[in-house]
Amino acid sequence: MGGAARTLVPMDTDSTAHTDGTNADADADGTGNTGNTADVIVVGGGTGGYSTALRAATLGLDVVLVERDKVGGTCLHRGCIPSKAMLHAAELVDGIAEARERWGVRAVVDRVDWPALTATRDDIVSRNHQGVEGHLRHAGVRVVRSGARLTGPRSVRTQDGREFTAARGIVLATGSRPRVLPGLEPDGRTVVTSDDALFAPGLPASVLVLGGGAIGVEYASFHRSMGAEVTLVEAAERLVPLEDADVSRHLTRGLRKRGIDVRTGTRLEGVERLGAGGVRATVCGPRGDVREVTAERLLVAVGRVPVTDGLDLGAAGLATDGRGFVAPADWCRLETAVPGVHVVGDLLPPPSLGLAHASFAEGLLVAETLAGAASAPVDYAAVPRVTYSAPQTAAVGLTEAQARELSYDVVVNTMPLTAVAKGMVHGQGGTVKVVAERGGRVLGVHLVGPHVSEMIAESQLIVGWDAEPGDVARHVHAHPTLSEAVGEAFLSLAGRGLHQQ
Repeated sequence: MGGAARTLVPMDTDSTAHTDGTNADADADGTGNTGNTADVIVVGGGTGGYSTALRAATLGLDVVLVERDKVGGTCLHRGCIPSKAMLHAAELVDGIAEARERWGVRAVVDRVDWPALTATRDDIVSRNHQGVEGHLRHAGVRVVRSGARLTGPRSVRTQDGREFTAARGIVLATGSRPRVLPGLEPDGRTVVTSDDALFAPGLPASVLVLGGGAIGVEYASFHRSMGAEVTLVEAAERLVPLEDADVSRHLTRGLRKRGIDVRTGTRLEGVERLGAGGVRATVCGPRGDVREVTAERLLVAVGRVPVTDGLDLGAAGLATDGRGFVAPADWCRLETAVPGVHVVGDLLPPPSLGLAHASFAEGLLVAETLAGAASAPVDYAAVPRVTYSAPQTAAVGLTEAQARELSYDVVVNTMPLTAVAKGMVHGQGGTVKVVAERGGRVLGVHLVGPHVSEMIAESQLIVGWDAEPGDVARHVHAHPTLSEAVGEAFLSLAGRGLHQQ
């Protein structure tokens, strides 16, 4: 990778830290770098931005990171981390119900102490935030607490009037925000987005979730676990429409089994706000049937849009595409048509995935490119996609439909999780689906069921390394485990089926 890297030391506390938990800004950070020039300027401190800054600094570059809010961005403070903390709590509640109903453990949930639950969530977020701040501080990254705009292809001006100049390049990492629909502007209480849903007061008795992508499904799952009546409305014909059709089918069945009213192919026609009483929505189904849905809270989860407001891209000779993204001219370097200006994270259009773990990889690539170190392009086909609902979904590579559209001669095998002993123990159903090229490599792996978010890593390597089913079949999976179902699926494709004939 080139260049000697300094060791990153996780820090939860430090005598040089400010009492408010933030780093000092670029004029007083204790690194000895106090000027307004740097090798690299990163605008935006979310997952893509701070990973770029950290890697560039450990490769010996002088880095200024400009962030108007807290480093960590949406993922750490409003998205991935707090939502998965809450989903873990939901899993515990579901486990108590399973213990009572299936295993004879006479336990009940007396109540959910919302302040205690949110305090634990906030502590997890805070400790992660402190860790990121410590990494940046010890790597020598100069953090500037401010908004910023471009003043040229190598210069940035902060809101307080300081101008920073980059010798090697500028990295744009300003992220995204929830898409807001006209007439459904969020108020943080009755109408909420994914950015504020978990921070709204208390637990509602009923929720209408608009949007059946990963975010909408996760929030529908959480609220159902916490006892709410949940209606999930998706305009497309199926949930998580970018995933394999079999994944959508199993997921929908699992959510409906839990009592979630899933309505696909359904459009929102109108919403009436009822003040403290919630909302009354009119929805139109696939056959033209019109229904009213009343709920205490409406959660709008219809996607996210890139944030470029006030960035003044034109000053650097840049512009967004028709969808608001900043497209790279060179995907191998994530460099725009303006040399030295790179893009990471949610500002990138597809094939980038708008996922935090993809932005980490993008940050590494750009930092190494700017440092002159060898770095391979991001292989988006091998980036896993996960929905942390109950049941969970996880996938990597092509869906069956995508593979056929690309004219592959496809072979497919599915293996129910309940066909292995550990799947019976869990008793939650689920499946493994493998899509492969006949006589060739594995094109995609798709999982539904308990804990599949932890099982997908193996399949990421299988797809990323162009393995063939026979390559995987030679390796022995532990018994009894859920991952054994993955091994069995490949054994069958390799003509060595054991428990699947």
